Amino acid sequence: MLDPEASNDVHIELGRRQFLQATAGLTFMLVLGESIAGEDAAVRSHESKKLSVWVQISATGAITIFNPVAEMGQGSATTLPLILAEELDADWNDVSIRYAPIEPDVYGHDSIAGQMKMLTVGSFSVRGYFDRLRMAGAQVRQVLLENAAAKLAVPISELTTQASVVQHRLSGRSLSYGEIAAFAKVPTHLPAIATDQLKSPARYSLIGRDIPRRDVPAKVNGSAEYAIDIELPNMRYGMIQRSPVNGASPVNWNSSELLQFPDITHVIKLDHGIGIVGSNLWAVMKARKALRVEWSKGAPAQSFDSDAVFAQFAAYAASAGDAAKVIHSVGRMAAAAGSVKQVYEADYLNDFVYHAQLEPLNAVASVSQGGKKAELWIGSQFPSGLRAEVAQLLKTPIDNITIHPRFLGGGFGRRSWHDFGTEAVLLAKMSGVPVKLIWSREDDFQYGAFRPAVLQRLTAGVDANGDILSWSHRAVGDGFQLVASGAAIPFYDIPNQQIDFCQQNTSIRTKHWRSVAHGPNKFAIESFVDEIASGLAVDPYRLRRKLLAKSPRALAVLDAAVEMSPWGSTPQKGRALGLAFAEGVGSLSAGVVEISLDEAQGKIRVHRVWAAIDAGLVIQPGNTIRQHEGAILQGISSALLESITIRNGAVQQSNFDSYTVLTMAETPEIEIKLISSELPPAGVGEAALPFTGGAIGNAFAALTGKRLRHLPFSMSSVKAALGST
Repeated sequence: MLDPEASNDVHIELGRRQFLQATAGLTFMLVLGESIAGEDAAVRSHESKKLSVWVQISATGAITIFNPVAEMGQGSATTLPLILAEELDADWNDVSIRYAPIEPDVYGHDSIAGQMKMLTVGSFSVRGYFDRLRMAGAQVRQVLLENAAAKLAVPISELTTQASVVQHRLSGRSLSYGEIAAFAKVPTHLPAIATDQLKSPARYSLIGRDIPRRDVPAKVNGSAEYAIDIELPNMRYGMIQRSPVNGASPVNWNSSELLQFPDITHVIKLDHGIGIVGSNLWAVMKARKALRVEWSKGAPAQSFDSDAVFAQFAAYAASAGDAAKVIHSVGRMAAAAGSVKQVYEADYLNDFVYHAQLEPLNAVASVSQGGKKAELWIGSQFPSGLRAEVAQLLKTPIDNITIHPRFLGGGFGRRSWHDFGTEAVLLAKMSGVPVKLIWSREDDFQYGAFRPAVLQRLTAGVDANGDILSWSHRAVGDGFQLVASGAAIPFYDIPNQQIDFCQQNTSIRTKHWRSVAHGPNKFAIESFVDEIASGLAVDPYRLRRKLLAKSPRALAVLDAAVEMSPWGSTPQKGRALGLAFAEGVGSLSAGVVEISLDEAQGKIRVHRVWAAIDAGLVIQPGNTIRQHEGAILQGISSALLESITIRNGAVQQSNFDSYTVLTMAETPEIEIKLISSELPPAGVGEAALPFTGGAIGNAFAALTGKRLRHLPFSMSSVKAALGST
């Protein structure tokens, strides 16, 4: 099973020497890629902060594999240990999984900015750890083989492994991994394994099969432990009334009155709000209702209005000049202009979007009396970053900070920010007792961190042969990665391209959202391709085939999605099909959607989705399909329904009564084809989302002859489009 507590037993409750004495088996220590045998070496390495444990095999045959990523429903905490177990030739029934210690120098990946981080974002988990875990499994297997060969007095070449057993078939003898663990010696350095010594896909026994996820049973029977389930001695509950406008601070508040409330122990001023701490949650909630705060004036966000922002973005898109940051440039745009016979131009917009994770933000923190040591129980996508930030906050060495990772009830990027963790630490430090901090859903809306509003301005030039000769894409918004990722078109063969980004500060709290900017950018790109196809009077599928002619993998994905669907046939009356292609997180995806329209309400309904995805080697097919289904549904929800509006810096939505998400009754039928290969695994969790908005918008245009260029496709905007001439 997945044991989220065990890593802390190893890292904190037991010293390294005690841990090694207690294991009664083999523990493989990796320090910068090397193995260290012996407890003294382990202790020395721990002191240098560069020791970690990947695999432990007990004399009973139990195998423990340590998982370095957050488990938030995506299944990575099963998939990563499974990769190691594959090369180890472990019997999966012998394997238990535990969270790894928060030691990024060993357990981190360097997929982002080349820095070692324990960071579960961007669909990096499998592709970030795949090679390392295979190598680690193969090295441990080699150590077992070497020890077995010595014990049986046979050449190592005569031995094979299968299901946690080393076999010598010539003599009929065998040794289980547990038996070997009882006597084995681990060399000072783990053996070198050449890449061609790793298993070929044809020999896989675990990878490529549907292996049940280890986290699911506990989540089904209710025994799974989240941070909100943690209870500590003398623990109090905390909530915070945060500033309604980002950047404002409390000036006056009725502290003395609140301290007269039963069970309220502390009223604490923070830079951005007032914290209330009490002996039970209900008392804290009651006191917060009675809280009266005067907030500072003049925060930059106070003048922000989401209705006006797109006009500002459009004006800047036209006037930015040299202020635009070039992302990609190829060919000679100016020279190409002489051969252009027709120019297409369009702006595409998207509103702010809320993460809508199922579990509201929460954390439990305990800070020592001296304020120099802290423990934190939290579901975090970025525990190593949180640990470092808490150490800086308390002005203490990082070894004084202990993170106990817990399951996450959804993240989508929101839980890679540390604000709710550092808030819990501040309340615990200032109150002198352990505190369980809970954000209400209203808190998360009011003080949210949203996918930003963006304007995409696209211009294309087409020559006399109907070929797209030039392509210009300008993304305008707040935050380069949040706005411009996904703006490139690496698979479309267009000879002259200029893609750039224009920064526009909004002072609104924004954050990575599932697929980051690939969703808005691919919506704009794929809508624009369809608009050009319509102007040229060609099938949008044929135009995309032409653009992808030099990219066989991408072309195969596009063809597969179309072949799955009824593309080319006459749709059922009142329905239409839309197509889109996208790339992101290393994967290629294409989808066809079928929609209908209730014109009186202005409501679009998605009935069916056919999607093809090439994500390289697929580790767990069933789980991969479920991840694509979730991404498609979230893409549909954000395309049709989800919008955060802001007036005078304050968020207008407060809960799911005013922020609508897709319901079970609106869920379409989804058919997915996985195009697996022997290429390294690519990202899965976000791969299928980016094509959804463009495909739905293109279906709407096919059905009505009208074009929607603003996400979400709200009922009011649909009716406005239908009424336009």
